[in-house]
Amino acid sequence: MNKTQETLTTEHSTKSQVLYMACELSNTTWKLAFSDGNKQRFVSIDAKKLYQLEEAVRKAKQHFGLGEEVIVRSCYEAGRDGFWLHRYLQSKGIDNLVVDSSSIEVNRRKRRVKTDRVDAGKLSVMLMRYYAGERKLWSIVRVPSEEEEDGRHLGRELEALKKERKIHLCRIKGLLNQHGIFIKNPATKRFLEELKVARTWDSKKLAGDFKDRIVREYERLGLVEEQIKHLKQERTERVAKGSKECFRQVAKLRQLRSIGAESSWDFVMEFFGWRDFKNRREVASLAGLTPTPYDSGGSIREQGISKSGNKRIRRLSIEIAWLWLRLQPQSKLSKWFGERFGSGGKRMRRIGITAVARKLLIDLWRYLKYGTVPEGAILATAA
Repeated sequence: MNKTQETLTTEHSTKSQVLYMACELSNTTWKLAFSDGNKQRFVSIDAKKLYQLEEAVRKAKQHFGLGEEVIVRSCYEAGRDGFWLHRYLQSKGIDNLVVDSSSIEVNRRKRRVKTDRVDAGKLSVMLMRYYAGERKLWSIVRVPSEEEEDGRHLGRELEALKKERKIHLCRIKGLLNQHGIFIKNPATKRFLEELKVARTWDSKKLAGDFKDRIVREYERLGLVEEQIKHLKQERTERVAKGSKECFRQVAKLRQLRSIGAESSWDFVMEFFGWRDFKNRREVASLAGLTPTPYDSGGSIREQGISKSGNKRIRRLSIEIAWLWLRLQPQSKLSKWFGERFGSGGKRMRRIGITAVARKLLIDLWRYLKYGTVPEGAILATAA
């Protein structure tokens, strides 16, 4: 072999090699597991110190005798760190995967060793198996774009504010009940006037720190109410403008009776607006509305729905399914429910409504993607 052929062979061998990196993330320390397919190397770095991560990758290449142009493939479990690390790794030319942690296989023994080093090593082995052809080894999280991820915040903030509003209302009512005072709705503008004339069980006016606390709680409630009003107005304006495809999808969903401002926004921003579903099975699977049969040996039973995927959409789908039965009684889906579960008891109706939620979610997907109106459904604009 001449010198030129030897050089070409070396370059080809270097480029065909791969450096695998698995990241076990925590608040203080990241454990990195590197492998070239034969041996492993473990490194600990400070959390979120990206320059240390780059240095660890560089040293791993040197340790395994790999060139600078070698392919680097990495993975980490989806969690509180979100997707910023994925975007950083991609920007550095590293082919990264975000893995659904609940899909990772584990030892089923009662007691097993579990450390960051062991977990990182396991991830690196599974990463190699995945690229070797075991595509169903685990579930890969579909990472949204920054714009798609940003679109979720308005709806989720509204959800958080409504929970906070409920907390303030319950706290005010609870404090008043301690002195035998009942005010039906503390959220009204005349609440402070009602508080002035309110009397305790022994006909005394409220005063002191107790009254001041209630007033401050009412002020915090007012701030939350104002923020909710502002966000709802912002949401309405965005849908009215229709400057993006997702906003036009929200407006389209609202044309169906039983689908309102809240549900249409969440359906699109959390589910339909950023996922390209190929079939109805993918729609139901992501919402966790798929059955989980158990058939092993002589034991055969149904374990219920999987409850995986987006819990917000699963909860919302079941809520809308009840509304659909009430507001779309002539639809094919409502008639199917009546024939199949209408004569049953409460338990059968709860089982049936889950089936309705799954079918309805698929119908909404077809309506948005293909324009197919659910059979027998009434459009709000035509009502």
